[in-house]
Amino acid sequence: MLAELAAANAAFGVLKATIQNGKEIADAASAVAEFVGAKEKLQSKAQKKGGGSDLEEFMALEKIKQQEDELKTIMIYAGRPGLWHDWQKFQAKARVARREAEIAAAEKRKKYLEVAIIAFFFILGLFILGSVLALALHAAGRL
Repeated sequence: MLAELAAANAAFGVLKATIQNGKEIADAASAVAEFVGAKEKLQSKAQKKGGGSDLEEFMALEKIKQQEDELKTIMIYAGRPGLWHDWQKFQAKARVARREAEIAAAEKRKKYLEVAIIAFFFILGLFILGSVLALALHAAGRL
């Protein structure tokens, strides 16, 4: 819980400085991804229940909400026109990219597990076949 909040705070600081210096959101793309990722991790931990106390989770999510509100204000009043809208689109793209990466990783793990199971049963089959052959040869007196 604290690690995610620290990551969100650091990313927020980078985003805030980037925007206040008159740069584009894209100039802080890694900070965007980090902020959105930390926010999602906090939200998922809060939904799972068990990542910490209810008060801790609530306060961490509240801190993220305050940072987003501050960021919105900065973008609307100090940024270029449409910056807040672009930020929301950028957040959505980062979220979609992260979901796609999670799905790809899950599929890769699934394929790896399938191959491992097939290899295990193949080796087990060879072992059983070898054992049966050895027993047959032993019974025939050839071993």
